[in-house]
Amino acid sequence: QVQLVESGGGLVQPGGSLRLSCVASGFLFSDFRMGWYRQAPGKERELVARISIGGGTFLADSVKGRFTISRDNAKSTVYLQMDSVKSEDAAVYYCTRHDYLGKPLTWGQGTQVTVSS
Repeated sequence: QVQLVESGGGLVQPGGSLRLSCVASGFLFSDFRMGWYRQAPGKERELVARISIGGGTFLADSVKGRFTISRDNAKSTVYLQMDSVKSEDAAVYYCTRHDYLGKPLTWGQGTQVTVSS
């Protein structure tokens, strides 16, 4: 059973920081590109970040310079470090497993990030 389990969401103040974690199981984690999507009310689903097998990263322009994606293959875990959080970052964040070309294959259940002072 392939599973992606996110954690770390919650309430954060504008300008604050939050780290999301995603623990993967049921597949060879080191063989797959991983990513984070988000969806806010009234907005399209957006690819936030993606990390390759070798550690190369992609970041959406909206989060570049503020967010960092990383992975720990020994722990089968991918992280999203969110710094300098803005109100526009509020959304449900989903961990994703991607195919060779970057298409999402598997989705986690999502974790809510709320930005409020």
